[in-house]
Amino acid sequence: MLTVVLAWLAVLALCVAAVLFGQSTRTTPRRRRRSRTGRIGLFLSLSGPWLSVLGAAAAGAVTGAWLAAAAAAACGVVLTAVLGFVLSPR
Repeated sequence: MLTVVLAWLAVLALCVAAVLFGQSTRTTPRRRRRSRTGRIGLFLSLSGPWLSVLGAAAAGAVTGAWLAAAAAAACGVVLTAVLGFVLSPR
């Protein structure tokens, strides 16, 4: 039980770090209009990690495999943060 709690705390810390990392896409100088991929990248950078955690928590609640869900959440957080950073305009 302690392992599951520590794993989810690590996922939440990773999620906060990913969102703070995603803030770098928001603080770039504003252009007149963002492209479609830029808007998708911004959404993924800021909201994607939280949505990954919520989806994994729902999967953990349905299946009961909380430790596997925490591992999936960590992978999802990293994937959405990196994908959002790649898609965001620089």
